[in-house]
Amino acid sequence: MEKFKLIADEADYVVAYKPQGVSFHSEDGAGFVALLTEQLGYPLFAVHRLDKVTSGLILLAKSSETAKQLTSLFSARKIDKFYLALVSAKPKKKQGWIKGDMAKSRRGTYKLVKTKLNPAVTRFYSCSVASNLRACIVKPFSGKTHQIRVALKSIGAPILGDLAYSGEPADRTYLHAFCLEFEWQGNHQRYQAAPEGEGAFGHLLAHEIFASWQNPSQLEW
Repeated sequence: MEKFKLIADEADYVVAYKPQGVSFHSEDGAGFVALLTEQLGYPLFAVHRLDKVTSGLILLAKSSETAKQLTSLFSARKIDKFYLALVSAKPKKKQGWIKGDMAKSRRGTYKLVKTKLNPAVTRFYSCSVASNLRACIVKPFSGKTHQIRVALKSIGAPILGDLAYSGEPADRTYLHAFCLEFEWQGNHQRYQAAPEGEGAFGHLLAHEIFASWQNPSQLEW
């Protein structure tokens, strides 16, 4: 079994790197949490999740008590999450807010609608990094299923490789959980990891804009 990379191994939790294409929960076989539990040899408790197609950082508690506290922080929007995405179409706007309620669409997908009763709230910045390729750094301010994928599609720029949301075909869906930032036991914690097995992400990593995104919470959100 391929070993998963640990970004941090703290007293109360671990931060691990989930490769794209690995299911978070056990579905057709053991999922990421079950496999990492087996790798580390002690129980882990999920407090958030990533879609199968998304790579990047996952925070897992080492006890049910820590899980309760971290879940409470996520629910209170006190854990900042930042994502990287690549799009091949020109978005309707280069940066800004994307807000709207999300409604179920077909085949397990969602769509953004004009009402704002319980809206998904997302903010992003973007920059051209190659011909017909734009990179986005995205911060979700709510925690809806498929939120970033739906948000970018709604401005005419579905994520590269995200076929469920009309993205251009590619070797993967180019969405990556880049950074987590929060307060824990009186300390400010920040964890981040660039995408591995880069593919088209190589264009972003080689571009000067990536250096300015290295401390994402310092951007104006």
